[in-house]
Amino acid sequence: MNPQLMSPSLKKTNSNVSVSPQDQPKLINEVRKAIEKHASIDKFKQKLGDEYSRCLSDQSISRYLRARNWNVKKAEKMLEASLIWRMNYQPEEIRWEHVAAEAETGKLYRSSFLDKQGRSVLVMRPRCQNSKSTRAQIKYLVYCMENAIFHLPPEQEQMVWLIDFHGFSMSNISLKTTKETARILQDHYPERLGLAILYNPPKFFEPFWKVVKPFLEPKTTSKVKFIYADDPNTKSYMESLFYVDKLESSFGGKNVAKFDIRIYAQRMKDDDAKRLASHNGESSTSTSTVTGRDSTGSEVNHANTYSDSDDEKTKDVNEENMLAEAQKIATSDGGGTGARIEQ
Repeated sequence: MNPQLMSPSLKKTNSNVSVSPQDQPKLINEVRKAIEKHASIDKFKQKLGDEYSRCLSDQSISRYLRARNWNVKKAEKMLEASLIWRMNYQPEEIRWEHVAAEAETGKLYRSSFLDKQGRSVLVMRPRCQNSKSTRAQIKYLVYCMENAIFHLPPEQEQMVWLIDFHGFSMSNISLKTTKETARILQDHYPERLGLAILYNPPKFFEPFWKVVKPFLEPKTTSKVKFIYADDPNTKSYMESLFYVDKLESSFGGKNVAKFDIRIYAQRMKDDDAKRLASHNGESSTSTSTVTGRDSTGSEVNHANTYSDSDDEKTKDVNEENMLAEAQKIATSDGGGTGARIEQ
């Protein structure tokens, strides 16, 4: 754990490939030139506007290269896919009124504080899940990711996830939503996750983790930490990451404030106005419908990457076995809280 704040260009990669800081600009330029030669480059620029320039910044391309072990071809393909996704999904156009219903219970929100490295903090509480729609849940996740990124200081590009497992039950397990979450984050937000802290996960979560883990890239898995409040090392670990007076009490901090949807809603509305002005200028203030509109006035469906049957359960053999094993643990271990999950 390194509390030192580092420039993105000087950060070590989480891969087996070592690229010197002197060689990185060359590889970044190679990816940029390859994208510029793309057959759909004019369409990218027209549809994405200023977003295109942000996607092709040195910092952005560097993240895609690090995610693909500095392989130019693979990074180019990955970035191209993200440009197409952004052109169709238009994440920067999602507004609070489009996702407010998903946020009501406080199941996911951006904390008002940063960690000691200046990273945005997203708090998640699975027990507060209030929707069965994968489509709606992913849309809200994307909104929160865009908001968290917007609040990162210039020298930082990653965020921390704090996941509170208090009250977690079998009904909160959704393999389909988890798979889709992993796909969106790994494919379109590479190297944005700095750390994911799973706080007090019950033992019956372990079978679910074993099924989900293969869908995660090794880099992502290495950033997932299982933390238990009764572990004697937890206090010092959390204090090394967060300012205790700002950290919520449910994670061992001294901040006893509870999630208030009215206060949070106003914060997000204010953030939307700031993001809109920052990204597109006053000319983009017309985007206020649930579907959003592109530069030609055509409606854009933010859910167009998902099937209409997004509430159907994707039951395969692995998921059935996982649920059965989790239920067995929960039944035999007093709700599955009597033992810890081995990292």
